[in-house]
Amino acid sequence: MMKTMTKLYYSIGEVSELVGVKPHVLRYWETQFPKLSPKKNRAGNRSYRISDIKYLLSIKTLLYERGYKIDGARKKMNESHNNPDLLVQQLNIPFSDPENRSIIISLKKDLAELREMVKKL
Repeated sequence: MMKTMTKLYYSIGEVSELVGVKPHVLRYWETQFPKLSPKKNRAGNRSYRISDIKYLLSIKTLLYERGYKIDGARKKMNESHNNPDLLVQQLNIPFSDPENRSIIISLKKDLAELREMVKKL
């Protein structure tokens, strides 16, 4: 039986790719959403947990898909008691698990490369 290894912490670059926004956007969101405060290692690099990523996906969904402004998104997050699992469920965010999202992103890149190869034929 194969056991999958789940990462405990993700770098800002990994999270940026998983969430689909630039690192500076993640840093800005940290200033606007008090609950969002990833741990920093000794070098000062941000270390995001899975709950942080789910929280970020909820923010992105509210802002980019549902049309909320920052204040409205902050209020919606507070109404859900900043519970990332509850928010993901309420907002019906597909592939909110970072490992599954990573697989999807990798498959998407592979398909794009395959499409380019087929175009050249």
